[in-house]
Amino acid sequence: MKVRVAINGYGTIGKRVADAVARQPDMTLVGVAKTRPSYDAHRAVDRGYPLYVAGNGTRAEFESAGLPVAGTVEEMVRATDVVIDAAPEKIGGENAARYHAAGVRAIFQGGEQAGVAEVSFNALANYGAALDKHRVRVVSCNTTGIARAAAVLTSKFGVESWDVTIVRRAADPAESQRGPINGILPTFHLPSHHGPDVQTIFPKLAITTTAVVVPTTLMHVHVNHVRLTTPPRDATAVVEAFRGTPRFHIFAAWEKVDGTPQVMDFARDRGSSDVMENVLWENGIRLAGPDLYFFQAVHQESIVVPENIDAVRAMFKLAPDAASSMAITDAALGLRGRSVGPR
Repeated sequence: MKVRVAINGYGTIGKRVADAVARQPDMTLVGVAKTRPSYDAHRAVDRGYPLYVAGNGTRAEFESAGLPVAGTVEEMVRATDVVIDAAPEKIGGENAARYHAAGVRAIFQGGEQAGVAEVSFNALANYGAALDKHRVRVVSCNTTGIARAAAVLTSKFGVESWDVTIVRRAADPAESQRGPINGILPTFHLPSHHGPDVQTIFPKLAITTTAVVVPTTLMHVHVNHVRLTTPPRDATAVVEAFRGTPRFHIFAAWEKVDGTPQVMDFARDRGSSDVMENVLWENGIRLAGPDLYFFQAVHQESIVVPENIDAVRAMFKLAPDAASSMAITDAALGLRGRSVGPR
């Protein structure tokens, strides 16, 4: 069985999810929808993706730009089994009624309110909760990074409390209208919304988050302080727990990765500008009694991509559990879980 998947919204997340869907052995990409012609729309056509007109866009606009149109977003929705909504924040919630009326399943992104879906989703943390569901919300990039780490730490050591300071990028690389900024901007919603978002997946997790915005477009960085319930003897056990889990990449000290610039350079060297894994530094993981401290970096443009794929597989029960689905997804996306040890 191949599930027919459509992407409504072909921007930062949508174009990456479309590429990921096209590489899956059990999914077929029906098409992608955009409101206006752009270089992204041109890219979709170059890749052979059927292009549909969304919102208040018109066929004439696309055709005058030399971009063939397969139809309207309504026609795309009727031709699919599930829509991955990657429209701008809040628009997905407005689109939900359209999908429901068409009797089509839908996946929403973390910019939408949790109530838009039956379940908030992270493959490593709660894959089973999305089995056979009709409305699933893949949580945001920062929540995805925290949820993955929480899935490891809660299962291996237990978590008594968790404090996270999120050092946020100011904008995505293409968002020239949002930056750069010249300063460090505190987020005055205290605590920030990320903790409650994590609790849509881990309801009992005692987590508090705060955030500051800094003038970079590369990645977010999380500064974590976790009090473990059953701490190991030393940090080596924590390192190995992360290293042994899919979608974590741990840099050893000898690799000379000082921060996010080298992480992104490493990604380009391995053939992509995307980093879909949680990135940790081995020398940035410390244990002091029950208190665990660690840094992790989150690539906001791509970390949620494999989660969208696993959400499709869970909704249609194409794989019985997270390990099975993640293995298929990661093989198709070339995520090999390279995490080397000391040298």
